[in-house]
Amino acid sequence: MAPDAPRSRSMMMSTQETTLHLICGKIAAGKSTLTASLGALPRTIVVAEDQWLARLYPGEQTSLADYVRNSTRLRNAMAPHLVALLRTGVSVVLDFPANTLASRAWMRILFEEAGVAHQLHYLDVADEICKARLRERNAKGEHEFIVTDEEFDLFTRHFVAPAPDEGFNIVLHRQ
Repeated sequence: MAPDAPRSRSMMMSTQETTLHLICGKIAAGKSTLTASLGALPRTIVVAEDQWLARLYPGEQTSLADYVRNSTRLRNAMAPHLVALLRTGVSVVLDFPANTLASRAWMRILFEEAGVAHQLHYLDVADEICKARLRERNAKGEHEFIVTDEEFDLFTRHFVAPAPDEGFNIVLHRQ
């Protein structure tokens, strides 16, 4: 390509460009594993919703309504801080589920306000695989929250896979 030829946004992105990494996937799809890998990139930090919720609201996450209330509080508190981090040139792996249109709309505000690149990592994993991983995770007792199959089904009913017409830079991860 000629030096003065116009370049598309994706061609200009490099591993050094400040990026907000968004994660979409059902419970136990591998989101935390992916975020750890992305978090190892230079000048990148991970901000994990489960860790914050477990510490800020111990014992208060017993229903979907509790999660919605507490995660809304957390998002409202964290948004200005996340934008400030991104504006300083630190990439952020946002380990908050980008699983609904509303959650992705909130995340869009973050990267647009900060004026940085984004990637929406979509982990497309079958329910059966997620449930098997969930049972294994629960048995180990190392995760902040124990989730039953029934709770998995409840949360999954609200899951909306990202669509190209939403305008995100989607990176698909298939199992």
